Amino acid sequence: MAPTNTLEDPRVASALDRMFRQAEQDEATSRRIRAEWPQGSAPLDPQEQADAKAEVYMPISAQGGRLLYNLIRAARPATVVEFGTSFGISTLHLAAAVRDNGTGRVISTELSAAKAAAARRTFAETGLDDLITVLEGDARDTLAAVTDAADFVLLDGWKDLCLPVLRLLEPRLAPGTLVVADDVDLADLAPYLDYVRDSRNGYQSVTFPVEDGMEISCRL
Repeated sequence: MAPTNTLEDPRVASALDRMFRQAEQDEATSRRIRAEWPQGSAPLDPQEQADAKAEVYMPISAQGGRLLYNLIRAARPATVVEFGTSFGISTLHLAAAVRDNGTGRVISTELSAAKAAAARRTFAETGLDDLITVLEGDARDTLAAVTDAADFVLLDGWKDLCLPVLRLLEPRLAPGTLVVADDVDLADLAPYLDYVRDSRNGYQSVTFPVEDGMEISCRL
């Protein structure tokens, strides 16, 4: 009997192909939004950022998705927590691995109501919706209400919020828990990287060179 790989399910593969192609097109839109924002204006708060980019894909790379799939298959977490659903590309990789493990669930968070709704439709189309719960709203609020242990964490929302979200989750991280953050090249992630790369804060951290880089940190 051939091994199961839900990423090769035609429904999942088709959804991922469609979204990755759309993401390539949206990169130009994202650059335009950054260029047109008035210089010297006040920084956008998280909700304003979500509203400004409600139609823009901001996904992990295809290689990053496969890395996440492999990590979930190996770690076999009971509860995967994701900060930043967007349209659900990374979530599909996480849920596919959970499906193939035969155990576990994914709790994802999204600030944009439009993106959360679109992601839920995609999850239903791919048959993975029974494994995924999307918490709509500010992750600092929605995740505070989740009391279960976080057995694997993906941080791919607004980069300046990755550290506050991690600190919120820390009481629920058992030794050996993996925490992954995407886009290590982005300046806003620097405080987070400084934190997890300092072993005094309880992590062993390594940068994995996929696309813009993923930081993989193990809770000690």
